[in-house]
Amino acid sequence: MPEDRPPFPPFTQETALRKVQAAEDAWNTRDPRRVASAYTPDSVWRNRDTFVQGREEIVTFLTRKWERELDYALRKNLWAFHDNRIAVRFQYEWHDQAGQGWRSYGNELWEFDEHGLMSRREASINDVAISRGDRRIHGPRPVDEYGAEFPLR
Repeated sequence: MPEDRPPFPPFTQETALRKVQAAEDAWNTRDPRRVASAYTPDSVWRNRDTFVQGREEIVTFLTRKWERELDYALRKNLWAFHDNRIAVRFQYEWHDQAGQGWRSYGNELWEFDEHGLMSRREASINDVAISRGDRRIHGPRPVDEYGAEFPLR
């Protein structure tokens, strides 16, 4: 029996914003199984130069990611939506094992099935080295900042 993950397409401004915030909240848990549960069992991804298919590969990918990207904290903003697709821009910050800080900038294209599960995710991401003092994202977004835009740089 298919799982349901509201809100469902076709998206409105309100439901697209809710979907984006739900994704941000889930990714900020850094729990690969929780994140993977929002995707169809056969979901396909392109993340930078890596191609992933299915929930188990998503879990493996995210486990490795968060072993490498320490103190990961993410912000997503809705860019556009239509029918069963959403485009987002995002920034996240983290540091590596050596202590070097990074801000990762990117865009994602999402496609959803009728149950509200993401069936396709394409992410383009660039990393910029930052000093610890330049970090501005320190954990999950407070509720009073939901939907707030973040600066380009």
